[in-house]
Amino acid sequence: MQIKDKVVIVTGASEGIGAATAKLLAARGAKVVLAARKAEVLKKMEAELPGSFSVPTDMRKPDDIIDLVKKTIERFGRIDILINDAGQAQYGTIETVDVAGYQSIVELNVYGPLRSMQAVIPQMRKQGGGMILNVSSMVSKSYIPNLGSYASTKYALNALSLTARQELAKDKIIVSVFHPRMTGTNFGKNSIGARMFTDLASSPSTNNMPIDTPEAVAEKILKQIGSEEAESMMP
Repeated sequence: MQIKDKVVIVTGASEGIGAATAKLLAARGAKVVLAARKAEVLKKMEAELPGSFSVPTDMRKPDDIIDLVKKTIERFGRIDILINDAGQAQYGTIETVDVAGYQSIVELNVYGPLRSMQAVIPQMRKQGGGMILNVSSMVSKSYIPNLGSYASTKYALNALSLTARQELAKDKIIVSVFHPRMTGTNFGKNSIGARMFTDLASSPSTNNMPIDTPEAVAEKILKQIGSEEAESMMP
């Protein structure tokens, strides 16, 4: 799919991969809808990115997701691309993982993308097509100690996404999954379990893994939008 003049919702747009992707989309001529909880950050981005529109959104709240989609349609009349990037990690062994914390990341990492997909599909079908790109993780392709709960949410997201790809092909709605690896953002520091960032970086499972910049990841995400591949990851 081409980027120029397309209406693109980006969740988790206030920082990290989401912010880098939103900025790159705007630079390529897209009309970007910025969705995240940090209203002040979004307003600043809206002022800096031509053609953008900010909608403060908590992806754990179903009403916020409905409002996001409604305001996007009211503003632009269509939704061409949805990028689900908002997410949170959790650190801890399966034996000790906090179940309440796990429920919280399931709400954000699984239910949030599912609800937003359900919210945009009718509009995309009505307009004759569209694209949904869900940001998963390379942890869904491996078994890293202390990341089992987080990884399981990304396994679920993969299954929802790739099944929807088959179901929606007849409607010309493309559903894809992108798998970033370790990226230089605050994602680890913002995880449930404060040790995640330092411990994961020193883990034998990951200490030889390169750390990508958010900008490099954003470039790869836009490349996948262009190719419409089912799955993609950093080279």
